[in-house]
Amino acid sequence: MMMTVACLPLPVDETLEIKKNRFCPGNGGNGRRISVVTGIHGDELEGQLVCFQVAKRIRENPERLLGTVDLYPAINPLGIDSVTRGIPGFDLDMNRTFPGAMEGSLTEHLAACVVQDLVGSDLCLDIHASNIYLTEIPQIRINELHREKLMPLAMEANVDLIWVHGANTVLESTLAHSMNSLGVPTLVVEMGVGMRLTPAYADQLTQGIFHLMERLRIWKEEEIPVRTPVVSEDPDEVTYLNAPVSGIFQKKKNHGEHLKKGDEVGIVLNPYTGEVLTSMTAPGDGWLFTIREYPVVDEGSLIARILREPPGCAG
Repeated sequence: MMMTVACLPLPVDETLEIKKNRFCPGNGGNGRRISVVTGIHGDELEGQLVCFQVAKRIRENPERLLGTVDLYPAINPLGIDSVTRGIPGFDLDMNRTFPGAMEGSLTEHLAACVVQDLVGSDLCLDIHASNIYLTEIPQIRINELHREKLMPLAMEANVDLIWVHGANTVLESTLAHSMNSLGVPTLVVEMGVGMRLTPAYADQLTQGIFHLMERLRIWKEEEIPVRTPVVSEDPDEVTYLNAPVSGIFQKKKNHGEHLKKGDEVGIVLNPYTGEVLTSMTAPGDGWLFTIREYPVVDEGSLIARILREPPGCAG
């Protein structure tokens, strides 16, 4: 059932609408509810495919649905329509406006409507892609303020990595922080690359969502297998590779690969002279969980993130 979360008039007889699709059993369900949110950033589209797959699986097996599933594929519809990360015309990152204010500006009002609509969920997943520059393996990022509440849920989500951040990195204006502060357990998923779809990652996360739904008694299905993720809680475990010079980056390794000390991650080249300006190598054994996809780099550009201690297979 399509429902309107927020509706505001725009110039030239246009309307800005945020909608959700609600699935629930004919008898109203058992009162349990999961919300899947994506599209806060208009250039992040991986979650759109996840919403499609979740909706399709429910439509094909309605008898298995025990509770309520709310899908929010486009929290920032103007950004998605214009392929813009923020809200067009406001030069504003929507994920810096929560919890918003009903009597505030347009962006604050939209944020408040979303928060109000999500309250009451037993679990919320806030799905993001990386930007257009980097590819990320499927991961959940948790701040340590909410670790105790979120870690058991994150372990069941079928991701490869759970990355726990320190409290000093918390952005209080994000959707996830606002919802967790209001008592709605909210997991932030990062995966894939901006402006693209990665079907294998969508399949993986969709499997995790249905596993969580089964655990929350929202879905009835036995034996939904999930992988055991690697958990990183020590900031010193993560090594960042940044370009020492400007040029064109050519990767030599793919994200998800295990590296040995000295392995060549990529090179920065000069297309004018035919010179390799620098070779970037792994400083130690580890796991490559972020790699640059966009080839133009400036000095200091992020090239890769490596989890320094090589984990076991997350599959």
